[in-house]
Amino acid sequence: MLYLYLDESGDMGFDFFAKKPSKYFTVTVMLVHGMENRKKIAKAVKRTLQNKFPKQKRPELKGSKQSIEVKKYFYRHIESVPFEIYALTLNKRRAYDYLSQKKDRVYNFIARKVLDVIPFANASVRVELVIDRSKSKKEIKEFDSYLIQQLSGRIEPRIPLDIDHHLSHEDLPIQAVDLFSWGIFRKYEKSDREWYDVFKGKIKYDDIYLP
Repeated sequence: MLYLYLDESGDMGFDFFAKKPSKYFTVTVMLVHGMENRKKIAKAVKRTLQNKFPKQKRPELKGSKQSIEVKKYFYRHIESVPFEIYALTLNKRRAYDYLSQKKDRVYNFIARKVLDVIPFANASVRVELVIDRSKSKKEIKEFDSYLIQQLSGRIEPRIPLDIDHHLSHEDLPIQAVDLFSWGIFRKYEKSDREWYDVFKGKIKYDDIYLP
């Protein structure tokens, strides 16, 4: 079983004159081999929340909200778990003007570009792609259709491909990929490598689109 957890950091705003959107937009995929390793990551998320926050004020792990100490505590519990990180960051200032009117297509394109570099030859039973559920039903349908079309030629026909949109409190590894995506995004957006340098050994691909 090959689990792929996908999340993004930054925003899709393009109005750099009237507003203050992020300069970059990062899509990150965390690849996990096997149910047991997925369970270990979920357990580390749960343990971090239980040990670092009081029960009545227990949040979700978010890269933008948790301290570096909490992030390091979480990572210590999964450092020995075999998983890989793949990310692509869009330089929004270099994007063509018309793309600002097609934000869903831009998101889908960047997500597909990340998935393009993942070695699906290692998939032998099933591939499950999990995305944090934030899209509308129409957007989910378009996203799923686009990715299935793009990935069908890279995954053997006998290998099932499932695409699921879950809430992050329902599928805890989503919170893990949120932390990693934020770290990669911050490296580009603010030249802040503090958290990035902690987990960079797990990164297999980190590139910028339209540098």
